Amino acid sequence: MKKMMMMMAMLAVSFAMQAQTKFHDVELNEATGPVKSITQSGMMGRGEQVINFTQDGKMQAEGLTGQVYDENGYLQKVSRSVETPQGNMTITTTYKWENGKVKSQSMDFGQGAMTQTYTYNEKGAPASMSMDMMGNAMETPYTDYKYDDHGNWISRKMSMMGQEVEMTRKIVYYE
Repeated sequence: MKKMMMMMAMLAVSFAMQAQTKFHDVELNEATGPVKSITQSGMMGRGEQVINFTQDGKMQAEGLTGQVYDENGYLQKVSRSVETPQGNMTITTTYKWENGKVKSQSMDFGQGAMTQTYTYNEKGAPASMSMDMMGNAMETPYTDYKYDDHGNWISRKMSMMGQEVEMTRKIVYYE
């Protein structure tokens, strides 16, 4: 009996340690569940973007550095190196979370800054995004969502600067 109790205690400790190392990068990317990768297109001239995730939910994307997480596994800050016509630029993004969702993200790109604030619909997907870029404000609604069998969005429309754009995603899941 004593041996059985020790085994159960060891299992409980290992599960507790796993829970403490869970990352919420999947939620940061507006998805839930055992997501292995998200391939996104329709991002205004950015082509196709692929984001991979480890089984414990940590994002793996090219150029990411300096990830800072809180004690609950929520990403607080990350830097990304991007190629621009003027050369290489580092963008540092800081996140604010509320109820397991990103409430806002602020991006510092050296010579300027931009803050995006989100509202969510009843399914937990963003309903709109408000952007403030160096004092210029813009509201972007998201509409016409389509969802996959896991409840994650795979298509949505957004209106930005008088143009309607459809964004699509292909999501691959761990089995």
